[in-house]
Amino acid sequence: MLLARKLSPSKLKPLFYLSLLPECRNLAHSNLSSVLVAHSKFQIQNCPKFLPQPTISLIRFFSSQPGDSALKQNLPISREGNYDEGTSPSVVCPGCGVYMQDSNPKHPGYFIKPSEKDLNYKLFNNLEPVAEEPEFSNSVKRGIVIEPEKLNDDDANLIKKPEKPVVCARCHSLRHYGKVKDPTVENLLPDFDFDYTVGRKLASTSGTRSVVLMVVDAVDFDGSFPRKVAKLLSKTIEDHSAAWKQGKSGNVPRVVLVVTKIDLLPSSLSPTTLEYWIRQRAREGGINKITSLHMVSSLRDWGLKNLVDDIVALAGPRGNVWAVGAQNAGKSTLINSIGKYVGGNITHLTEAPVPGTTLGILRVEGVLPRQAKLFDTPGLLHPHQITTRLTREEQKLVNMGKELKPRTYRVKVGHSIHIAGLMRLDIEETSLDTIYVTVWASPYLPLHMGKIENAPKIFQDHFGCQLQPPIGEKRVQELGNWVRREFHVSGNSWGSSSVDIAASGLGWFAIGLKGDAVLSAWTYEGVDVILRNSLLPYRSHTFEVAGFTVSKIVSQSDRVLNKSHQRSDKKAKGVDSKAPLSSDLDSSMLTSN
Repeated sequence: MLLARKLSPSKLKPLFYLSLLPECRNLAHSNLSSVLVAHSKFQIQNCPKFLPQPTISLIRFFSSQPGDSALKQNLPISREGNYDEGTSPSVVCPGCGVYMQDSNPKHPGYFIKPSEKDLNYKLFNNLEPVAEEPEFSNSVKRGIVIEPEKLNDDDANLIKKPEKPVVCARCHSLRHYGKVKDPTVENLLPDFDFDYTVGRKLASTSGTRSVVLMVVDAVDFDGSFPRKVAKLLSKTIEDHSAAWKQGKSGNVPRVVLVVTKIDLLPSSLSPTTLEYWIRQRAREGGINKITSLHMVSSLRDWGLKNLVDDIVALAGPRGNVWAVGAQNAGKSTLINSIGKYVGGNITHLTEAPVPGTTLGILRVEGVLPRQAKLFDTPGLLHPHQITTRLTREEQKLVNMGKELKPRTYRVKVGHSIHIAGLMRLDIEETSLDTIYVTVWASPYLPLHMGKIENAPKIFQDHFGCQLQPPIGEKRVQELGNWVRREFHVSGNSWGSSSVDIAASGLGWFAIGLKGDAVLSAWTYEGVDVILRNSLLPYRSHTFEVAGFTVSKIVSQSDRVLNKSHQRSDKKAKGVDSKAPLSSDLDSSMLTSN
């Protein structure tokens, strides 16, 4: 006997949707695909178990990107971003510029579109029903006060908040957690070819006007200064100027040097002195002609008005503005600050205190007027910076995030000074009894002064432990061998520093002397160490003592631990644990011989 069974239309829906699944591959851009995405997710999850479960990539539940995921998998990973007008912004992460994909979470650019919520989600969720308020209860019963009804779809769309842009998983992790979730993905990123993507546009003698924002870090000027870009620009300017003088088309790029993070320099530093020093270092770095120079602070909005006015004037109605600089020089932060200052409706670029935040070229809309365009480019990798060799945790210790404070030593011949386990300065010869050495670096880096003859023992016993970074003895071996650089220095004043010995990405030793000296700088092989005129001629009014000068973060944790131990001991002996301790009167920096 056969039994007839009625199937309701709602039970037939899953079968209908499944019959259309094979067509979704070829209809990724069609209205039918969008309809399926909007309505089929719940139904398919409730299909009978005997039916084959469709793969997610067929309907693309979590993707708003046009095109098929299978096709995107075959595309090479690119860092050219969306500088081209033909590239749709929807396929590029608005936070870092990498091409987005939703097929492989282990590859760069992976993203998940937030799930759709009911249109009435969180609508009036913070409001109590009027009927429950005693002063309105009678009025409601009489019909005088009308309760707000649940909005339909059309009404809810009228008050719907603007949708937040979808960013890649890497940007999401950097924005919310300040770190990269999967560091192994970083190794899959190809190097950014500046010469191919941007250099060829600047080298063109025709086309739109080009303005280059060369962004440099004030506290790591020589380490973050893009020397290759400077030489390329100098050659381009020279060639185009010669062509223009001969009556040919010569689109000469305008170079705007932007020095960021000046709020980290001591406020007593004269702007005139700083500008002279910057121009001198820029010429030695390879850039001969600078259209304008701006010293800014994105954090405090210093200098943004003059910078914006200058950019708008130089770019004109159709110009292209390219922001270039080393990793973590502050380009994205600067552009975000400019967008906030001008009140433009721009997508917030990803910022993080780690190098290499921007991965591809980003066309930033809403900042420049008319048809002028602003582009943020990926940070240039400078292998000579010591930060490129450090882990994320080590970079946090090296990063200079607050106004620099001097730490000064009065050093005799035959002594050395360590900056953590990253650099050492030896005073080998001098015509004087002593010289002044001031350390300008992150306050979280411990220092040590001792005899040169004890330096090998310090390296063996304390690197990776008391002298961090590197963090851990294993990291000491991973960073490689130390190499020596010899410097002959001279000065004519005891009251101020004359020269600096700077390590890229770390900081510098400022040398104050009235006479001559022979110094040696030790650091890891490949790290750039230079001799330059002193940036900050000041020194501390109090001198550091021999031995270990514990970093600020370590001294604070040590004091807390010591207080806890002392209170525990006194409590065990029956002494009031709330009595003041001698350690409460300790200074903020601990030292030990």
